[in-house]
Amino acid sequence: MTPPARGWRRPETLLLLLAAAMPLAFGTWQALINNFAIERAAFTGAEIGILQSLREVPGFLAFTFIFLLAWLREQTLALLALLLLGAGVAVTGLLPSFSGLLLTTFVMSVGFHYFETARNSLTLQWLEQGQTAAFMGRMIAAGSAASLLIYGLIWLLLRGGLPLAWVYAIGGGLTVALAVGAWLAFPHFPVKVVQKKHLLLRRRYSLYYVITFLAGARRQIFVVFAGFLMVEKFGFDAAAISLMFLANMALNTLAGPAIGRAIARWGDRRALTYEYLGLCVVFTAYAFVETAWIAVVLYLLDHLFFAMSIAIRTYFQKIADPAEIAPTAGVAFTINHIAAVLLPAPLGLLWLVSPASVFLLGAGLALASLACVRLIPADPQPGREWIFSPPVATERAAA
Repeated sequence: MTPPARGWRRPETLLLLLAAAMPLAFGTWQALINNFAIERAAFTGAEIGILQSLREVPGFLAFTFIFLLAWLREQTLALLALLLLGAGVAVTGLLPSFSGLLLTTFVMSVGFHYFETARNSLTLQWLEQGQTAAFMGRMIAAGSAASLLIYGLIWLLLRGGLPLAWVYAIGGGLTVALAVGAWLAFPHFPVKVVQKKHLLLRRRYSLYYVITFLAGARRQIFVVFAGFLMVEKFGFDAAAISLMFLANMALNTLAGPAIGRAIARWGDRRALTYEYLGLCVVFTAYAFVETAWIAVVLYLLDHLFFAMSIAIRTYFQKIADPAEIAPTAGVAFTINHIAAVLLPAPLGLLWLVSPASVFLLGAGLALASLACVRLIPADPQPGREWIFSPPVATERAAA
């Protein structure tokens, strides 16, 4: 029988540790990949688009996560996935070629996407609705603080002349070490509600699915091409990119808890409205920016607005059947990555013709997301998933 959680050996502590462990590996990969791909593997926009499309394939297949729960506890699966993420990043620098980067990126991505699916599901299961938004703000701060540490370390190591292969090994190795430590230090926590272990799609979750799809499409454009623009157009080297990431994580470390509290106070609809209004402006400006420092400011603003996307998950928590959180987390991750798989390669080709058009498409997706989040009711709950839900549905759900 699982012993009761005491002291620091609690689910909340484990969630914070996991939030800090993931960015050590993924932040290393993200900080170095554009320079490593261009300088060591001679990538152009076309190759980086293919690489990023492949990186999202495991996210597209995240629905398979639910099948693994027939053999593995969700907490165990999260830690195994974290180990795989760290290992994939650790060996990236040893294979500086197109095929080598495809292989290591795929391994890293399998770990990342299974980990994120499990972590999101566990967060919504372990936390009560009233504390979720504020606690997720703390998780953002923990992840940003870890990213701050790793980006600062990368900057120092690169300035000291350490080869990129060693930097990859250090970043990935730290995540592996924390995953092993979490495995040994924490008990297996009991689930509050036994999760359904089969795929499901619910019509009443339709608005959540659409918002999740658009968020994945819009986010993927910035993840793939914003950093690439800084390298290709403004000539940022790996140390400069790391310094920009360092500033970004410092800002999110300070702002994360405040954003979480603000979402709890404002509600999901209002928070997401602010996010997508801001992102529309950021994407439009990024399409025409000609000054490096302005591009950096836009990059920082994008990540502040992105932190508000935790309201998508708190909205789902309020409308969800508690037994459907894990299977829906897998399906939602797949929906989120449909556009992420399909967009990078063709947008990489569009980039060769008109980089501005890529970011203007992102602005259009932000506007579409804005229209959808305005359909979220002020008090979402089972039976009242969007503003047009009939009153009888709410009464039936309450009964």
